[in-house]
Amino acid sequence: MTKAEFLGQLRGRLFGLPPMEIEERLMFYSEMIEDRIEEGLSEEEAVAEVGNIDDIVHQIISEIPLSRIIRGNTAPRHKFKGWEIALLILGAPLWIPLVIAAFAVVLSLYITLWALVISLFAVVLALALAAVCSIPAAVFYARAGDIAGVVFFIGCSLACTGMTILFAIISVLAAKGAAKLAQKIMSSIKSAYIGKEGA
Repeated sequence: MTKAEFLGQLRGRLFGLPPMEIEERLMFYSEMIEDRIEEGLSEEEAVAEVGNIDDIVHQIISEIPLSRIIRGNTAPRHKFKGWEIALLILGAPLWIPLVIAAFAVVLSLYITLWALVISLFAVVLALALAAVCSIPAAVFYARAGDIAGVVFFIGCSLACTGMTILFAIISVLAAKGAAKLAQKIMSSIKSAYIGKEGA
């Protein structure tokens, strides 16, 4: 693939981004290719060494805040005509509640995801407190001479300690998974806004 073909494909895949952002990225990759050509690589080798377009687009999308993508996409590409404004106003009772509902659903799913992770960490904290609080109870029963109470509370402390460790590992894995899922969802939302040349 030549440099011109690479930059053309990259421009098409980044279509929905703000124009200034696209130009910055194209200039960056153009200079990167030129540097590799100056080092002695052929144009095709230099383009191949830059990387896969899919990976590059994914990286660019992940680096740009969603608000900047939406702002660049919602700016009108042409001046609205009178009939378009009238349609927007007349359709507002339909499309405004739909937009609010969609936003509310996405936000509630996001909040629910992190609420589950926070709940897991709350369980870890409760188990850790139970493990610690079982020790004074065991001491109390030891002073009273109740061996069964001592064994019971030491057993509770050990069981809660083990469950604390287990749930801590599960909670950390859940938090990492939730972060990756949230990142994928955000990437999907960003991707929905860009790469639609001519849209």
